[in-house]
Amino acid sequence: MVAAGAKLADDIRIGAYSIIGEEVAIGPGTSVAEHVVIRGRTRIGANNRIFQFNSIGDAPQDKKYAGEPTELVIGDGNMIREFCTLNTGTVLDQGVTRIGHRNWIMAYVHVAHDCVVGDDTVLANGVTLGGHVRVGDFTILGGFTAVHQHCRIGAHCMLGGGSIVVQDVPPYVIANGNSAAPHGVNTEGLKRRGFAPEAIAAIRRAYKTLYKSGLLLEEARTQLAAESAAHPELLPLVEFLAAPGRGIIR
Repeated sequence: MVAAGAKLADDIRIGAYSIIGEEVAIGPGTSVAEHVVIRGRTRIGANNRIFQFNSIGDAPQDKKYAGEPTELVIGDGNMIREFCTLNTGTVLDQGVTRIGHRNWIMAYVHVAHDCVVGDDTVLANGVTLGGHVRVGDFTILGGFTAVHQHCRIGAHCMLGGGSIVVQDVPPYVIANGNSAAPHGVNTEGLKRRGFAPEAIAAIRRAYKTLYKSGLLLEEARTQLAAESAAHPELLPLVEFLAAPGRGIIR
């Protein structure tokens, strides 16, 4: 069933028994399989593939939510596998849950209200993001990883399966465990994305400054800020550490 007010591109495909709500907009080249429910103020871009049994754009699972007109915005080229729940935002944040481009969202993933997921991420089966979580570009979250509300995960991180994340994970870091702890730099991922050997070496030195030098966090950030003049790949790390958050994993 497609509501009269839905705005759908001419070439999209919608499977049997799917429901598309009144305020939904879906861009060209997107396919929606059978038994999918898309509700709320949901905007979906181009060339997405949405598999069966998904709930997209329904009300946030937040007891404070009182029906305010909040949104879910999904970019282009995403793969959304079976049984995912992607909720709209709340007025306690910016009112929007955002998912970027070219993400691979596997089965049973939950993206809660007000989350921001970047581009080119992999959220493996059963990943759960609490409200207000931020996930940077090119991050990989292993199966059944759970991220506490308001946590930030920086770009190019990799989290092992079953990790429980209760504090922020800086960019480039590999982490694992309950609670997730740092285990080095995502070197292989950086190589695959074209980082030069010199850049990777600078990031590995930065990791040692942050985690192995014995410096206080502010002392480490100051040192990394000075080094970023010669190594701009450290700027995302410096900016991440400067922003307020839940404290970084140690």
